[in-house]
Amino acid sequence: MKVLVLGDGLLGSEIIKQTEWDYISRKKDGFDITFSSFDCLLNYDTIINCIACTDTYSDDKEKHWNINYKSVISLANYCSLHNIKLIHISSDYVYTNSVENASENDVPIHGKNWYSYTKLLGDSYVQLNKENLVLRGTHKSTPFKYQQAWINQIGNFDYVDVITKIIINLVELKATGLFNIGTELKTMYDLAKQTNHNVHPIIATDDKIPKNVSVNVDKLNNFIK
Repeated sequence: MKVLVLGDGLLGSEIIKQTEWDYISRKKDGFDITFSSFDCLLNYDTIINCIACTDTYSDDKEKHWNINYKSVISLANYCSLHNIKLIHISSDYVYTNSVENASENDVPIHGKNWYSYTKLLGDSYVQLNKENLVLRGTHKSTPFKYQQAWINQIGNFDYVDVITKIIINLVELKATGLFNIGTELKTMYDLAKQTNHNVHPIIATDDKIPKNVSVNVDKLNNFIK
């Protein structure tokens, strides 16, 4: 298995750090997923796409649309054409306003923002190829870098090094299909306290902020066992 990571942001950099897999990015190679050629992927049989527009609450529809959906379609088509497995990093935000503890079989409902809507569209297309892998979760930088954390947002999110280990495990086990990824259920404040003892609890009041992004990770845990 020869793996290439697309992107060297928070998650991409951690995957590269833990595995030393090859990678390409805008910063290192001038690679732009919205217009660059995908021919640089031909020497690999597995691609991990960590490139996304993650400006979660931005109203810039076109930016989200171009990066999270249109480019993902192009990438998925290229990988299918050349028998390359695509591992696509999605988000648990697609479950906003869905059921609590959402499983892979529950219907995701977008959270009234272009980020989760376009991520969901990209997910759906990648899943059309049964050999691909879509991963839904949230990773945070460690230590927690903010001075405040929400006590009324709950989910299975965790720090990037922890989530990366899960991703690597699934890649090496050659998982396919759709997986929710994460650890035990917690509040964002609970997570923050693990690495930032001075963090202050606050209540999220903005309706744009999803309060419950909990996911069912039974499929993940059973597969890894």
